[in-house]
Amino acid sequence: MKPLGPIPAGFRTDGGELLIGGQSAGALVKHAGGTPLFVYDRAMIAARFADLRAVMPDRLSVHYAMKANPFPPLLKTMAEWVDGFDIASGGELALALAAGEAPGAISFAGPGKSDAELEAAIAAGITLNLESAGELTRALRTAERLGQRPRLAIRVNPAFDIRGSGMKMGGGAKPFGVDEEQVPGLLRGLLAAGAEWRGFHIYSGSQALDADAVITAQAATLALAADLAQRAGVAVPHCNLGGGFGIPYFAGDTPLEIGAVGTALGEAFDRLPAVLAETEFAIELGRWLVGEAGVYLTRVLDVKHSHGEIFVVTDGGLHHQLAASGNFGTVVRRNYPVALANRFDAQPFEEPQNLVGRLCTPLDRLADKAALPLAEPGDLVAVFCAGAYGASASPSAFLGHGPAHEMLV
Repeated sequence: MKPLGPIPAGFRTDGGELLIGGQSAGALVKHAGGTPLFVYDRAMIAARFADLRAVMPDRLSVHYAMKANPFPPLLKTMAEWVDGFDIASGGELALALAAGEAPGAISFAGPGKSDAELEAAIAAGITLNLESAGELTRALRTAERLGQRPRLAIRVNPAFDIRGSGMKMGGGAKPFGVDEEQVPGLLRGLLAAGAEWRGFHIYSGSQALDADAVITAQAATLALAADLAQRAGVAVPHCNLGGGFGIPYFAGDTPLEIGAVGTALGEAFDRLPAVLAETEFAIELGRWLVGEAGVYLTRVLDVKHSHGEIFVVTDGGLHHQLAASGNFGTVVRRNYPVALANRFDAQPFEEPQNLVGRLCTPLDRLADKAALPLAEPGDLVAVFCAGAYGASASPSAFLGHGPAHEMLV
């Protein structure tokens, strides 16, 4: 047997069937019109957000990194709770505005912003996180043509990253941000051009579960922001400390201790140097807020035997859940948390089962050698931790099966 990841806390059953948002998985599938289906539990996200607010310093704003999940009904809900949206494309800008987010609360990061995206962002009055000297030149040229004063921040590529993070966004040569030694000169040019200076965006890594590593990275981020401001001779109106909060996906993973992170950050705020005394601080979170609140439901089409192994074939797969298949940044494939939604409490079968999708590629696996009740055609499979980097991060057009249904309940 190959272990499954831990099912997130908060899910219940009724008569042995999984409940999501208080409704049975089968009823949700019927309402949606079939499988595959992503379901996002609004109450779980609300509780998550409340837990975060309870332990973080009052001074800290919380932004939603909408690349984690841009489902429009979810965005409208997030706009009610968070202090801002962080986006990474012109398409996301349009979605953020449609969700009701105020332009002044939106910031735009990304190393390849097109001229059209720069124009749309400047015209809307959102903050651009500059990724290079060339992008500054293009932004200033666009703003002059529009007759508008651009709102510009600098995304910094720090010399450090978050130790043990699943995806390193800083440290060494990176396409993201401006190397820290180049920042003071770029900042002076920005100010000389008359742009509105909006501060720093410093993001060093993601999917971190070690509180000490996050605390260390946040302390280094505050020190770097102060040093850059002092070298440039300016105050910092706003500083995005990045995010990096991870969730448990795999066997042996443990939840991030956000209480420890919040306490340490509050103490760090009490010791800020004068150059950061009036700075507004924010963190941007996506996966941590919505990831565990999502479930991917897929129907068993067939159960077959091959050379002594059992293969459970579903109507879903990597075209919707690329990350669960192990093809989204993981080096060694490990199992996400999965279960039979309609027989949630049943005992595992004595033999392991391979949960696969319907695509014509051996990469299409949702679980290897898993301990599950013996599956039968018609069963509903639940893949957990599906609220982030699922539907929008997967190749839904691959082989023409089309996208999955999505619901917020």
